[in-house]
Amino acid sequence: MHISIHKLENGLPVILINTKAFPSVTTMVLVGAGSRYENTKNNGIAHFFEHMAFKGSKTYPDAFTISSTIDRLGGVFNAFTSKDHTGYWVKAPNSHFGKVIDVLSDMILHPKLLQEEIDREKNVIVEEINMYEDMPSRKVSDIFDDLLFNGHPLSYDIAGTTKTVTNFTRKTFTDYIDTYYHPHNAVIVVAGGLTQKVNIDSPEVTEDWYLQQIQNKFNAWKPKKKHTFEKFINNQTKPAISVKYKKTEQAHFSLGFKAFSFKDDRRHILSVLSAILGGGMSSRLFMEVRERRGLCYYISTGRDLYEDTGYIVTQAGVTNNKEKLQESINVVLKEHTKIANGEVTDEEVEKAKEMLKGRFLLSIEDSHDVASLIGTKYLLDNRIVYPEDTLEHIEQVTKADIINLAKELFIPATLNIAVIGPFKEEDIKI
Repeated sequence: MHISIHKLENGLPVILINTKAFPSVTTMVLVGAGSRYENTKNNGIAHFFEHMAFKGSKTYPDAFTISSTIDRLGGVFNAFTSKDHTGYWVKAPNSHFGKVIDVLSDMILHPKLLQEEIDREKNVIVEEINMYEDMPSRKVSDIFDDLLFNGHPLSYDIAGTTKTVTNFTRKTFTDYIDTYYHPHNAVIVVAGGLTQKVNIDSPEVTEDWYLQQIQNKFNAWKPKKKHTFEKFINNQTKPAISVKYKKTEQAHFSLGFKAFSFKDDRRHILSVLSAILGGGMSSRLFMEVRERRGLCYYISTGRDLYEDTGYIVTQAGVTNNKEKLQESINVVLKEHTKIANGEVTDEEVEKAKEMLKGRFLLSIEDSHDVASLIGTKYLLDNRIVYPEDTLEHIEQVTKADIINLAKELFIPATLNIAVIGPFKEEDIKI
């Protein structure tokens, strides 16, 4: 894998990643715009514009024209919005890169944003919000974020609320785009078999060819001052719980502790710790909660890190019974405490590290995942992370590192639990 970084005259970073694999590429435009940059009035605008970018642009006037253009290339495309960035991508044969970059540039730089399309899409977004309300295994994560970040923009739902999105006007979009969509707050990534031939008669292409195509389409994008976000300050001093009463067939909970920034050197230790707790079907929590007690169908532990904060969280769907829910929470907390008390083996550590390294290698087989991984890190942290560096950092994690981090993070006073089910807060003891 060969990675090179370039900058256009307007300051827009371009990352070219030649995997030297198949003659296909993922082209991704990442923008530092997400729900943490919003306020109580425009919450949901980043996600809504992600939808609107596909509704028509200067050269491709409607959704059908955009989708049929990509279909003709044999490509696939989509977009996503998170709390701190938004991404638009197309995966197609590398021979069609010129058309791909033309479509992406037109969608992002010249969206039509017709009011009638905005009004029509409001109904779609509202139904998306309603859909998530009916998915407790997903909604419990939103309740957990709201509990952790309580009123801070990191607590905002990425999709917004029915009230906010139905009040958006064209000006809401243009104001947001004008503030956050510019070369100093974006990065373009092209990953895949950049120089591979579709067949023997295919013309030779070079990295300069890709750069020239991007330059032609994006160089007119005007640079602006990059806006910052409201930093989160952790002042939690006692455990917190939030229960959403809902008649469900299964109880869902998220249980976790605040951690640190993605800039923190301990992030790889946190990954190994998460893997030991709930990173696979042989993890402690899967074995204790599901296999030995039959209390749940799914349970897993992961981490979510931002520039200024982060957390480790375990989520599970368990038997819809007050006593069984309490038992499940108690078992999860017991495993946290055991690790903090030093009850972890060398074998567990090595197994977790090998699992993380293996799954990481499997993930970067796909050009989309490569583009997202390297592009997002550069967008948010202004640096290139090479795969071999990630593998080395994971390998360097020791048992002592894990125990020390568990002692630091797993403090009862900073415990947070979110629950969805037919329960009240007083039903759960922490």
